[in-house]
Amino acid sequence: MIAIVDYGVGNLFSLQCSLRALKQNSVVTGDTQQIASADRVILPGVGAFGDAANKLRARGLDQVVVQTARAGKPLLGVCLGMQLLFEEGLEFGRHAGLGLLPGQVTPLQGHIPDTLKIPQIGWNALHFQGKKHAMFRHVREGDCVYFVHSYHAVNSPCVTATCEYGGPITAAAAQGKVWGCQFHPEKSGDVGLNILRAFCEEEL
Repeated sequence: MIAIVDYGVGNLFSLQCSLRALKQNSVVTGDTQQIASADRVILPGVGAFGDAANKLRARGLDQVVVQTARAGKPLLGVCLGMQLLFEEGLEFGRHAGLGLLPGQVTPLQGHIPDTLKIPQIGWNALHFQGKKHAMFRHVREGDCVYFVHSYHAVNSPCVTATCEYGGPITAAAAQGKVWGCQFHPEKSGDVGLNILRAFCEEEL
């Protein structure tokens, strides 16, 4: 069973529909026991880093997500959910993340040319970093996925893929069984489904 963490922010049911297309059982839940007993966990998210982090902690869900990762269960963060996996976010102040991945989340503004629009919205190609990570076992270099974001992860040795948007932007990161996608796999057609498929195949 895959638990999709419900903490008041996120594209929950689109993710569930994608998993259903892969014939994977999933549940959208904010129940800590249900999350703890799941085989895999997905942390979605849309909105502001600090607000999402506060909602996660107010429900006690930050602890169960961290415990899931430390127990060696596959964990996937999507969009803002990926950003929350990092040590801190600098969106409207400085906010602590879950600390499961090293690095910071900072604004795209000032990092990319002023001629480019923020947020980055639309399709962009994946460029693998180093050895091709297991999350991309069913996709190819240059395959396109769908992004909607104004912030990005920096100063991390765990980057597995970038996209080009006025310079390299972190598209995905991973450390052990903790995976993160800045893009939305549930909105990325067959490529996104194949990334979710790889997550579902990751050994328990």
